Amino acid sequence: MNRRILVVDDDEAIRDVVRTGLEIVAGWTVQLATNGADALTMCAADPPDAVLLDVMMPTMDGPSTFGQLQAEPRTRSVPVIFLTAKVQPAERRQYEGLGVAGVLAKPFDPLTLPDQISHLLGWRD
Repeated sequence: MNRRILVVDDDEAIRDVVRTGLEIVAGWTVQLATNGADALTMCAADPPDAVLLDVMMPTMDGPSTFGQLQAEPRTRSVPVIFLTAKVQPAERRQYEGLGVAGVLAKPFDPLTLPDQISHLLGWRD
């Protein structure tokens, strides 16, 4: 099944690696946003099947963006997976406590990323 994923990260290299892995390995459609504000606009206009959201971004960080997605009825049900370089157990628990679908550590293997996402979201294609 073709999934549509929004990747939100201020790092162009991360966006490119994620896009390549998801498009080539899984055949999914990938949309890109460089910040939380753009992600909110894109999700409100046409909610994706899932959002991969960087935790640490300037202006509006991942948790703030996630909070705003949760506040809107149109985007509340879109699953969000945080991407983060900070994967200490306490931080992971804090992020998961917000209600995100999962937390993935950077760096990651782009070849296994679609399987990791599918596992976290319970997708069975």
